[in-house]
Amino acid sequence: MAHGPLIDTHQHPIPDYYKRALASVGVMGSGENPWAEWSLDGTLELMDRHNIAAVVQSVASPGVHFGDDAFAKRLARECNESAARMVADRPHRFGYHAILPLPDVGAACAEAIYALDTLKLDGVCLLSHAGPRYLGDPDENDLYAELDRRAAVVFIHPLRAETKGVPRYSYPAGMTELVFDTTRAFHNLLWNGTFGKFPNIKWIMPHGGGTVPFLAYRIGAMNHRPKTREQLPGGSIAGGLRNLYYDVAAMTHPAPIKALMEIADPSHVMFGSDYPFSRHVNPAWDLEDTIRGFTAFDGWDAKTRHAIESDNALRLFPRLAQAIAKAK
Repeated sequence: MAHGPLIDTHQHPIPDYYKRALASVGVMGSGENPWAEWSLDGTLELMDRHNIAAVVQSVASPGVHFGDDAFAKRLARECNESAARMVADRPHRFGYHAILPLPDVGAACAEAIYALDTLKLDGVCLLSHAGPRYLGDPDENDLYAELDRRAAVVFIHPLRAETKGVPRYSYPAGMTELVFDTTRAFHNLLWNGTFGKFPNIKWIMPHGGGTVPFLAYRIGAMNHRPKTREQLPGGSIAGGLRNLYYDVAAMTHPAPIKALMEIADPSHVMFGSDYPFSRHVNPAWDLEDTIRGFTAFDGWDAKTRHAIESDNALRLFPRLAQAIAKAK
């Protein structure tokens, strides 16, 4: 089945200055993988080849913080200002989620204010955990309050957790640990009532919400915890889950899509690819696999499919939608 123009809400640039900065602290890739090949020109060519009208990018895993708060602040600012220039050059093709220098909450607040109010970026990216905390920890409430005041879009992205003392396994950690870390952050946000305390934030859960659709029954036990239930949109786990946004990056197989659609509002589901992070040697192959699985899924009617391809994202990102309309 052919697809219409796509808005890809889950892509990651890997610019040279970022790789140089991370090399200076001994980081040569994301997790167990070396850096994928990435360039702006290559991204644009791939977008044109696959009918991707626009992408929303973020510098995500492994982030900017490696134990040095000052380093993280400098690198986050460089990433965000560089991205703002890229968006300004092609406002109808690119959006961007600012990276923040957590776990330093004060610095993260300052960078969020600068990125959203001055740079006018489209949202912020929060990694699933930073330092000793998972997202949703009350120590981060000052940051969530700043984001809530701005009705910000917040894109969550997983980060491999430290595995010291964990029994050995033989497969690459990215196959399971990233979705598990999304699940831990997601559950922590639910448990601490973060979604209800800060109702103006528009949260995007990546990869179909990790394993949360599968765990919906277990997580539903929180319906019997009054303090948690009262802070959930709609007053229940089901209502809380339907109030969030989701992308379909790295999960375009019928089983996980069906599970996601059991908990999600179809108007809150968006296309995403995770490019250039990939299971393959060539990241373009993974993008093509994602699109192939997306277009082959037969559980959506035409209206829902079109909305997930582009319309849902355009409603969530009005600056991008206006730029696309102006460019036509």
